[in-house]
Amino acid sequence: MSRVVTVAPVLGAHAYPQEAITAAIAPLVTDDAARRAVLARLHAASGVRTRHLALPLPAYADLRRFDDANDAFVDVGTSLAATAVRDALDRAHASPTDVDLLFFTSVTGVSAPSLDALLVERVGLRPDVRRIPSFGLGCAGGAGGLAIVHDHLLAHPDRLALLVSVELCSLTVQHGDDSAANLVASGLFGDGGAAVLLAGDDHPLAHEAAPGSPPGPDVVAAASRLYPGTADQLGWAVGGSGFRIVLAPGLPALIERHLADDVRALLEPHDLKPRDVGAWVVHAGGPRILEAVRTTLDLDAGALATSTEVLARTGNLSSASVLHVLDAAMRTGRAGGERGVVVAFGPGVGAELVLLRWR
Repeated sequence: MSRVVTVAPVLGAHAYPQEAITAAIAPLVTDDAARRAVLARLHAASGVRTRHLALPLPAYADLRRFDDANDAFVDVGTSLAATAVRDALDRAHASPTDVDLLFFTSVTGVSAPSLDALLVERVGLRPDVRRIPSFGLGCAGGAGGLAIVHDHLLAHPDRLALLVSVELCSLTVQHGDDSAANLVASGLFGDGGAAVLLAGDDHPLAHEAAPGSPPGPDVVAAASRLYPGTADQLGWAVGGSGFRIVLAPGLPALIERHLADDVRALLEPHDLKPRDVGAWVVHAGGPRILEAVRTTLDLDAGALATSTEVLARTGNLSSASVLHVLDAAMRTGRAGGERGVVVAFGPGVGAELVLLRWR
């Protein structure tokens, strides 16, 4: 097994109530009064109270070019990632030079060198740190990153690894696009990131509580699933204006059809059933996504309360969202031996599942 030692969430520096963002974004997206009314209704129904943005809200009026948005992604994203990494290491009283693997995931900007390479000198990681930059897992990147880092630590149980996610979703809002997908996205997504420090089973940090962090779970197992014929339902259409959201309305129904079987397949080899899971660490993708998960797994009304609260407080943070939910779940205090399941969805359409156990 591997163990989650610390989770350090970060958010964009500029926080605004949802109503203020709606008022500022609406005229950038459409001149049509009827479409602005639709946008306002969608924003109000998003389950989001507050969002944290990479830039001050007035700056988005001038953010029309993809190169300007991507420059902001590299600048702000690297700073947020560095803050999260330092926080995760400090909580564990670990040094940057102790880290053997750095897995980085993002789907809201691109760079070469990738942000993980820029982090090495900035936070003092070793020049020989193994790096894995990932683009394309989307909202599933936090859960998928946990699984990939876990696999590495199973093979190298004496090592220490960092999973880092940064998503600056606000930089992808399309000016002059009043499509349903852009109207929804402009009210749902926020900016933030997280760093997760994980230790292999032979590393000392796998067997001692980090003094600056609540007890973390073991990663027990993981599973990935792609749903055929769904590539056009979630992702980006990349063009001259940057990343244009692809967000089909059928995603909740897809989850309802498939997720229960996928969760059972994850749990059964461990003689577990969904009723044995005490912590559901579900990507805060939106009210309809959370309701689809709750319905298909037949969960109690409050089972996804942590995800609902993270959504309200931050919006959907793409790959970082489920890591914010994991941090919140750790802080609630878990009984010894309690199981948890991480669930997230991304382009493909794909699902990433991770089985956790609190000692």
